[in-house]
Amino acid sequence: MTTGNENLGKILKQRRVMIPLTLQELAAKSGVSSSHLGRIERGERFPSARILRKIAKPLGSAESELFSRAGFLSPIAESQGELGQLDPYVQWVLSQEPVEVQRAVIEILGILKSMAMGCQCDIEFAEYAHRKYPEVDEDIITMIEDILEHPPKG
Repeated sequence: MTTGNENLGKILKQRRVMIPLTLQELAAKSGVSSSHLGRIERGERFPSARILRKIAKPLGSAESELFSRAGFLSPIAESQGELGQLDPYVQWVLSQEPVEVQRAVIEILGILKSMAMGCQCDIEFAEYAHRKYPEVDEDIITMIEDILEHPPKG
């Protein structure tokens, strides 16, 4: 059975070989060690957003495309360029977080963006979120509700 790590690794390796670049050349251009890149290509490691950002340009890919393939962004978010609209500091902070946190934040941002555009409806937020985003975890919806009810003071 092929895991998501292996699938992404195979895609990255295919890109690298098609350019063509050796692991050492990609390492030199990206600043990521060739041993780490090799583990990613073999599916032994899953790349963080920070690593994907470093290898995107040498592989001739957009960051958003690699983020989408890694599951950090949905293909819809990629096509709408959501990643490019993030503040550079927010992108940097997010890239330092574990993959699970990065995915949750991207989901939250997508929900908040659609809310900002206005749902124009008379239903509670939780019901709206469940209808619009059935794949989103209940904990994320609850967290957003808490933020909406008690916004941080700043």
